[in-house]
Amino acid sequence: MKKKILLVGGCGFIGHNLALHLSEIGHSPVIVDSLSVNNIYSLDNNEILNQKLYKSILENRMKLLKEKEIDLIIQDARNYNSISTLYSQIKPDVIIHLAAVSHANRSNKDPHTTFDHSLRTLENTLDYAKSEKTHVIYMSSSMVYGNFDKQGVDEEISCKPIGIYGTLKYAGELMVKSYNQVFDLPYTIIRPSALYGERCVSRRVGQIFIENAIQNLEININGDGNDKLDFTYIKDLVRGISYCCDNENAKNETFNITFGNARKINELIEILKSEFKNIKVNYQAREKFMPERGTLKINKAKKLINFTAEYSIEAGYLEYIKWYKNFWKNLNN
Repeated sequence: MKKKILLVGGCGFIGHNLALHLSEIGHSPVIVDSLSVNNIYSLDNNEILNQKLYKSILENRMKLLKEKEIDLIIQDARNYNSISTLYSQIKPDVIIHLAAVSHANRSNKDPHTTFDHSLRTLENTLDYAKSEKTHVIYMSSSMVYGNFDKQGVDEEISCKPIGIYGTLKYAGELMVKSYNQVFDLPYTIIRPSALYGERCVSRRVGQIFIENAIQNLEININGDGNDKLDFTYIKDLVRGISYCCDNENAKNETFNITFGNARKINELIEILKSEFKNIKVNYQAREKFMPERGTLKINKAKKLINFTAEYSIEAGYLEYIKWYKNFWKNLNN
């Protein structure tokens, strides 16, 4: 059944890819975004290797959304009166709340902005949704688990987040659940992990490695490279989120939507070396607030919404590298 699906903060890495996927499978996505985070000026100048590259990627996002005729409404979701009026006009069947500062390091440096974009926007979404009983899908993070006490974690394990980013994501989860308890609000919480994929400018590990390699710059790894992450290709994640929009079994549940098998960072580097022969890798001390992670079990998502990841890093990361090389070539021709 075709649904009107509102993506709050939908111009970001996850959001625009999700909107494109939802459109392709027959839904009607609508994006609300202030563009205060998803623009070139919001990025830390010290982190940007190539202003022209990032500007082109962000423009490419907008071009693809326009080609698919996906509605984009520019509005700050922190403004209660304006956003509530807008929600009432759109009357969505599902709200996917993506608004956030999507980087742990930036969150730790600027907690006020992170709180403002993450929790204040969520409060406004929940306040509208509680009256209409609109299904809210909240994008959380694997960072809510903190250090993984076991080789693999499922959704029932106690969350012990470390640092600002993971703590605020977990606070958002508790807010969502409390609205379900008090107002019977239907919800789904999704915890992705170590995302990578086309048109990312969030300075995630997989993105940074390719950008440095393509510009003949050294690659720095925090730790010895044996840390494991459950690397997840964006195409798997957006497909899993779409299942949550369509399947009644997703309501009032929390899901790990990941590949479901952690891999060493050094394994990602080996795939990179197959496309860039002469890269140089430096190993340095681990960051203080980076938890030790691993596999997120996806048994629950398999059972309830029939989700299975399709892209191992051998398939997904190689596809991402090839996309990036082609984008870089076209940019510099």
